[in-house]
Amino acid sequence: MSVQLRTRIVGTGSYRAEGVLTNADLEKIVDTSNDWIVERTGIRERRVAGDGVCTSDMAAAALRGALEMAGKTANDLDMIICGTVTPDRPLPANAAYVQHKIGATNHCASFDIAAACAGFIYGLSVADSFVRTGKARTVGVIGVELLSRVLDYKDRNTCVLFGDGAGAVVVTADNGEAGVLSTHLFTDGSLTELLIIPAGGSRLPASAETVAARQHYVSMEGKEVFRYAVRYLSQAAEIALAQNGMGPGDVDLVVAHQANLRILDGVSKRVKIPLDRFVLNIEKYGNTSSASIPIALDEAVRAGRIAKGNALLMVALGGGISWGSAVVKW
Repeated sequence: MSVQLRTRIVGTGSYRAEGVLTNADLEKIVDTSNDWIVERTGIRERRVAGDGVCTSDMAAAALRGALEMAGKTANDLDMIICGTVTPDRPLPANAAYVQHKIGATNHCASFDIAAACAGFIYGLSVADSFVRTGKARTVGVIGVELLSRVLDYKDRNTCVLFGDGAGAVVVTADNGEAGVLSTHLFTDGSLTELLIIPAGGSRLPASAETVAARQHYVSMEGKEVFRYAVRYLSQAAEIALAQNGMGPGDVDLVVAHQANLRILDGVSKRVKIPLDRFVLNIEKYGNTSSASIPIALDEAVRAGRIAKGNALLMVALGGGISWGSAVVKW
């Protein structure tokens, strides 16, 4: 009789960019105010990477922290999965740079996932599939974004929202009760135009015209994204709980994508899980996209908010529009 493998998180790590951009700083750059930003988003400041720091630097730092907590070395990894839409370069995969920077010389498979803010959930789901089938035993899953370099600081609707950072987990095969219980992934491709970087791909290659038109920056239909986010995140949470025979009262902690405090409050009300059971750090980091869940998870772990046997619910939504959920028993 074969033993059922589970994918257990054994280490977490994160990297917080060193620069701090406050709402007061943004008031000097764009037509906005601290009160408006806080009321509409819950954000007071966000982190900005320093000159010379690239996405793979932040990702490698986060993964090193997760490996240290897990008591693993770089060469223990069978795979590195990097969720990002702001890689060092369009080619090659950011994960390849990370592999080299952490000193993994065993040629472990390393690749990227581009699901925007849902990138970490997607990466965790892929890692879970490889571990459960025995194709990999130890995997590093990273969410990392350096969004400050793809923001238009003349567009007050986007530049106030995002920050830079990285988070990572190390997962390994385990035959105990702890681990990833389920993951659930979704995409609505009819909504692709709600959150995009218009130029730089094959549809609209980089040119003097696209640069002059500021088409290499994030463009978002904020009100529409907000509406779909509350609906789809709530649905994904309810599907995850139903899959595991759980109700709202069975969730010890929600580790959600930190997009907007009003979105999280809306999800809290719909799924009937009090907001005080959500990990909240958007006030100091802003929306770090795929990095937000692993950063929040790492902070919760290191602060002692998560105990053995706790049930965690993770939910995220990003460009695509892609979203997902996961239930993890600690």
